[in-house]
Amino acid sequence: MFTTYWEMQFNPFSKSAAGEHPFESEDFKQATARLDHLREIKGIGLFTGLSGSGKTYTIKKFTEFLNPSLYKTLYMPLSTLTVMEFYRALALEMGVVPAFKKIDLFRNIQERILSLSRDKRVTTVIILDESQYLHTKILNDLKILFNFEMDSQNHAVVILSGQPTLNNTLNMHVHEALAQRIVINYTFNGLSRSELDDYIGSRLKACGVHENMFAPNALEALWGCSGNSPRVVNSLAEKCLHIGFQQKVRSIDPEIVMLANSEISLV
Repeated sequence: MFTTYWEMQFNPFSKSAAGEHPFESEDFKQATARLDHLREIKGIGLFTGLSGSGKTYTIKKFTEFLNPSLYKTLYMPLSTLTVMEFYRALALEMGVVPAFKKIDLFRNIQERILSLSRDKRVTTVIILDESQYLHTKILNDLKILFNFEMDSQNHAVVILSGQPTLNNTLNMHVHEALAQRIVINYTFNGLSRSELDDYIGSRLKACGVHENMFAPNALEALWGCSGNSPRVVNSLAEKCLHIGFQQKVRSIDPEIVMLANSEISLV
């Protein structure tokens, strides 16, 4: 096992390691601050970025700190739904028996959100992941579904998370009314060049390794191949350690990084 070879206590680039030993990137800090503000003011927040840039991870960590007695969190990753499927899924998540007609579903969901807010002082937090795939009709309904008291009050938090194409969709004239209701908008940029060094160092330190086996020019190559994506950095770094173990080397050089990149690349 490569972890034994590199004298690691565990694989520092696995998903579980990221959860147990988080790295607070600039994206993480900026997005978390905006999520906290959205929690206070309620309404619709938009969080976009390329795949693997850390959107879902950041939102997940945000929800972990929400008091379950004050917030009801609903995570909906299925975005390729019909309008009725969306309403039924939302109703079920909220503990509402789905009605057969859309108008009844609409009313029941709104009443449930209002009841939680007014009677129990519980704020509903709805996370719509991969929102770039949401049907136009669903996007059209969002501005109505979360319109309370003639648009004078916000009783829920709605987080739209997706790839940059979601921004293009919401900039279309047909979605102007929804775009105007977005109170928070943040775009993930991924790891910066300087953050990459800190990130790799923090991963290695977490697993008990204090001497970086990635040569400086290897880190440069890793940066060039990653496209700023933490997910790609993890995949590349792990593959580099596998290859280094197989080759019985004690340092990762650019050649190993390029070999790792060719192995994980689909093109």
